[in-house]
Amino acid sequence: MSNQISDGFLVVDKDGGMTSHDVVAIARRSLGTRKVGHAGTLDPMATGVLVLGFGNGTRLLQYITDGDKSYSATVILGSSTVTDDAEGEVLSSATPEKLASARDEDIKRELAKMFGTILQRPSSVSAVKVDGERAHARVRAGEKFELPAREILISQLDVIEIRREEDRICVDIEVTCSAGTFIRAIARDCGDALGVGGHLSALRRTRVASFTLENAVSINNLKSGEFSVFSIASVAMKTFPFRSVAEDEAIELSFGRALSESPSNEVTAAISHGELLALLKNEDDRARPIAVFAAKN
Repeated sequence: MSNQISDGFLVVDKDGGMTSHDVVAIARRSLGTRKVGHAGTLDPMATGVLVLGFGNGTRLLQYITDGDKSYSATVILGSSTVTDDAEGEVLSSATPEKLASARDEDIKRELAKMFGTILQRPSSVSAVKVDGERAHARVRAGEKFELPAREILISQLDVIEIRREEDRICVDIEVTCSAGTFIRAIARDCGDALGVGGHLSALRRTRVASFTLENAVSINNLKSGEFSVFSIASVAMKTFPFRSVAEDEAIELSFGRALSESPSNEVTAAISHGELLALLKNEDDRARPIAVFAAKN
């Protein structure tokens, strides 16, 4: 890694058994900066793509988090848990007879019902805030409650394999979904619909927005400093519509002034000589800067 890069992004393949904050702490040491954040929390059990922004890259993380995501996961049918995953206390278990009644076609049918735009109730053991406090903290304190359902979009939900074991059914799935989707809730809701209980035993995130596992660095390489980073301009050009700005426009942006209206009404990246100068948003027939990243000398 070049020590000259103070702003940008890197993609980490998170190991199981560590929190997203653990990864941020390692990155802070390797990058030599405290200004590091991540896009989209991964549970300790989960592995895979965790996007980190550092320096001015942290200012784009909210847009990365809002992008869609892809996962590979294993659903366990036959028991439910307090956390909707394998790390939680078992709440109920299905009898062998009840489990045997859940046919492969039944499993596929219930999962297919979740395809598209649906209302999903988040897991109560999640980072969703309830009255200013994380839901998982309230559960650990002994509270019992259900979070309200919210609208999500599942654009892919493929059943890869169904394996029947003595006291459970293992269902491997691949999912692409909008931000705010809980894969654990897919397992829980499928098990509930079949009357056998369900939870998640494995979860691997394979993509966040334009970032994939092919871009990812291992935790060991992150610790040793053997990794490359993405510039904020390259990420902005993959995340937003972009426009090249002339020298006089770059000077205007450095003072926070508006430019002529952009072709797109979405947030647009202003690029000059491969550098991200600002994010623009059309308002009153002008493209107004909502964030300025570089001043033109």
